[in-house]
Amino acid sequence: MSAAAHAYLNTRVSVMSTRLLDPERAKALLELGLPELAEQLELQSVIEDQLSAHAKVRAVEQALIATLLADVAVLIRPMNPAERALLLSWARRYALFNLKTLIRGKLYDLDPTTIRNDLYDLPPGLRLARDELFRTENVLELLRVLERGPFSLLARQAREVYEQKREPFALEAAIDQQYYSDLVRQTMRFQGDSLQPLRRLMGALLDRIDVMWMLRFRFAYGFSPSETFYQLVPSPRLLHRERLLDLVNRETLRQLLDALPEPLAARMADAEDVLEVQRRAAAHQAEETRRILTQSASGVARALAYLMLREMDLMLLFALLQGGLLGLPPDVIKSAVDPHAFGAANGGGALAAAA
Repeated sequence: MSAAAHAYLNTRVSVMSTRLLDPERAKALLELGLPELAEQLELQSVIEDQLSAHAKVRAVEQALIATLLADVAVLIRPMNPAERALLLSWARRYALFNLKTLIRGKLYDLDPTTIRNDLYDLPPGLRLARDELFRTENVLELLRVLERGPFSLLARQAREVYEQKREPFALEAAIDQQYYSDLVRQTMRFQGDSLQPLRRLMGALLDRIDVMWMLRFRFAYGFSPSETFYQLVPSPRLLHRERLLDLVNRETLRQLLDALPEPLAARMADAEDVLEVQRRAAAHQAEETRRILTQSASGVARALAYLMLREMDLMLLFALLQGGLLGLPPDVIKSAVDPHAFGAANGGGALAAAA
């Protein structure tokens, strides 16, 4: 990137960062009713439309995703090809949500209209070839078609896993694993001033994901240590390969949390359930990400940090709006979100799944 482009990107990130929520503003949002919140986000037309509650929730989620992806489009303009590819790869998670929806539709023979209604409208460059994938006969054919596009490696490896195990869960886990593995590989190709902040950024992301995946696979699904380890993606930060090998052998949630490296162990000291662990792991990632945004000189690292924090903010807003649209009591909505963590909300859908 030229010096001028680098300066432009850093300036652009600094300007856009003023949109991020601070804890005080997030707390203030918790006190707003649905109409006031929708007005602030210019979503009145969605909540006033004559749609079902489910359709309104989907429309709100689509609008917030469009907001995030519009930021991506602005930030990639001055970037060189490698930087642009990294940010687009990060944003392609939303295409993977559509892919999983299509796969479930094939697996369970769902009505095509239902499937189409559950797909997110994504911009060119992130969009799947929906019509071509729709015309496929089954999951294996769908994955073979996908092997001809930007998801070629992911699709091939997911297909091989599905051919061996024929388990929907194993297929979706393989997709997630390949997605994050590819993201790490792209990050590690950077050199110079961008490598370390990107490594730290990706490490914070994977540290959080690995903690949650270990708890899910070991204690919710009852996987063996070796089966659990096979599903994980080693982090370039705290939860590297050797650490994961040790952690997956812990027999209880408490033992696993106590064996985490610092500062994760201290943060999880008195966490008693998975929801609380999720909140604290998200807070850890947010703290690390804010540090990159405010302290790094790398434009691409700061841009990615901004997008990650922006996504957390949008998740908080989505949880508040979703709770209001579903008619949940304010106390229940407040208990489901944590304005300090900005990512702990369990709102459901793509934005929450992105956490």
